[in-house]
Amino acid sequence: MTRAEFINRASERLKLIRIEKNYTQDKMAEVLGISKKTLVQIEKGRSTLGWAGTVTLCTIFRESEILELTFGGDPQDIILSLAFVDYESNERTMGGKVWWNNIECTDKYRIQQNIVSRHFRILDGQDRRICSSFDNQYIKKRLRELSNKGGV
Repeated sequence: MTRAEFINRASERLKLIRIEKNYTQDKMAEVLGISKKTLVQIEKGRSTLGWAGTVTLCTIFRESEILELTFGGDPQDIILSLAFVDYESNERTMGGKVWWNNIECTDKYRIQQNIVSRHFRILDGQDRRICSSFDNQYIKKRLRELSNKGGV
């Protein structure tokens, strides 16, 4: 997924998210920090939120079922993977029971791929995210490094 694809998917769901939260156009525009005119243009498909607007939408409404279904879980991981080439973290996850397929496993780590966004991540034995990326080669290389070092 590219930034443009991410922005387009979020922009296409803006009206559904607004309805899900029972917000008027005025309230949604205020919350996102855009004009009502801009919001209407986005909802009609004539414009997009842009990167900053999409990040704002996904951050403020990160609990949205619409966003979860659109991006295969919490969109924050996708945002960070798009913002940074090779994102490293140590955040606890749910282990990928719903939106993730195991791609490769070692005794201490596993590579998973999101079934919706198609991005990759490495989890440790306690389901902590070590890194995530859209670059499969980077993820496989990072798994080898982790396995050789025995940890982060």
